[in-house]
Amino acid sequence: MKNRSQRIQLIKKIISAEVISSQDELLIHLLEQGCDITQATLSRDLKSMHVVKVSDDKNGYIYRLAGNEVAGGQLSSSVSQRDFMADGVVGIEFSSNLGVVKTLPGYANSVAILIDKVNPYEILGTVAGDDTILLIMREGIGRSDVIQVLKSIMPKLESKI
Repeated sequence: MKNRSQRIQLIKKIISAEVISSQDELLIHLLEQGCDITQATLSRDLKSMHVVKVSDDKNGYIYRLAGNEVAGGQLSSSVSQRDFMADGVVGIEFSSNLGVVKTLPGYANSVAILIDKVNPYEILGTVAGDDTILLIMREGIGRSDVIQVLKSIMPKLESKI
């Protein structure tokens, strides 16, 4: 592959056509197609493409294209996609300027990407695991402010938090 856009298209094609459960597996497919990249580059590409890992009954966790596009800091995903993400949120708790969002297994990364792409002022950033997201809040921002911004990103959270 000569450029990033060709590599991105190839990654999309592979993830759409194959069941991929790890970056190593995806790297092997890319190598077979003549695309020699490092794991770090692949990881950055997956993040920029909003690729998510979702639970699959047969294969554990697999990669899927989230379909969320961001333009100018505004999320332009459909309401149904944001509701899907909200369905995975179990609850949220706070301690000082930190929030811990609990999700169903496999949802945390997708929800964190959604939050990070909107880039709300109230939240400095997120760190996601499999079923837990650490939210780092800005100094002087209250819990209710963070809850409101999360509800604005995922309106279906209204009934959950």
